[in-house]
Amino acid sequence: MDIGAVDHVEFYVGDAQQSAFYLCTAFGFRICGQAGPENGQPHHRSLLLRQGGIEVVLTSALSPAHPAAAYVAQHGDGVANIAFEVTDAAKAFELAVERGATPVEQPAVHSKDGTEVVTASVLGFGDVAHRFVQRSGDREQFLPGVMDIIAPDPDEGEHLLSTVDHAAICLPAGQLRPTVAFYEKVFGFSQIFEEFIEVGTQAMDSKVVQSPSGKVTFTLIEPVADREPGQIDNFLARHGGAGVQHLALLCDDIVGTVQTLENRGVKFLQTPGSYYDQLQERFASMNLQVEDLRRTNVLIDEDHWGQVFQIFTQSQHVRKTYFWEVIDRHGARTFGSGNIKALYEAVAREKATS
Repeated sequence: MDIGAVDHVEFYVGDAQQSAFYLCTAFGFRICGQAGPENGQPHHRSLLLRQGGIEVVLTSALSPAHPAAAYVAQHGDGVANIAFEVTDAAKAFELAVERGATPVEQPAVHSKDGTEVVTASVLGFGDVAHRFVQRSGDREQFLPGVMDIIAPDPDEGEHLLSTVDHAAICLPAGQLRPTVAFYEKVFGFSQIFEEFIEVGTQAMDSKVVQSPSGKVTFTLIEPVADREPGQIDNFLARHGGAGVQHLALLCDDIVGTVQTLENRGVKFLQTPGSYYDQLQERFASMNLQVEDLRRTNVLIDEDHWGQVFQIFTQSQHVRKTYFWEVIDRHGARTFGSGNIKALYEAVAREKATS
């Protein structure tokens, strides 16, 4: 199937303009394209946002005929499609359906002025789809004939964030193993990590699957049914089923990035001071200064290859579902057990104080 990196992520939202305003003013994204009634798309409005190698599409329904209407009614704002770069979209679609995936969008060719983009979509987990995207010609055109590209701003801005590192996905109890098997069979992913996490009377099970290219990574999480309900159960109830809990965006200076984002109004989860008091006992050495981590509430973990630093935003959604992660890898390739547990505890703390 030859899946490369994440091509783009599409959110279905109630108000694309409002969502874009937040991501641009707070996170430093730029609006680069638009689609709507003005260019032959009567049922929806979409905005294309870019930063570094990250492309986000925000789509709002303008009529009940567009699937974004039903999605937002059931889930609120959230991730509806995680698109994959491929060398042959039609072939990838054919293989995926052959292997058991449900078709969503048949292969379609979009071309203009020498640029051609072929797309096709299949269902992934829950009602979140995966769009196969095959590109040739001018990459900046994104989706010729559908998305009008706005003239680039002469001030390109800073690139605080570079790529989508991974997506964290919440699944109902009992769906973890079947979902792992589905991604292995249909998309050729491999399981690279697993962790069973207990926090007090709550527990969750997690497995990480990754594409052969190593550029698409999903952390799949399910609650343990016979334990007390926790934050995964809360997400599933508020979201109305399986969905993307957060996207992790990679940066190369997490302390500076967090400070900049906070100055722009981004709210991050707070970490107890005792966490930082114990770091020198947990780690023989650290690539960043403890006081810098304490000041910015950044978490640290490590694996056999290096260290990883991360922090999670507070959810800005009315349902308190989706949020963002900022991550900085210093050689670490996977997810240490402390990372997942820290996420679980951090979200639990936000719930307790909200």
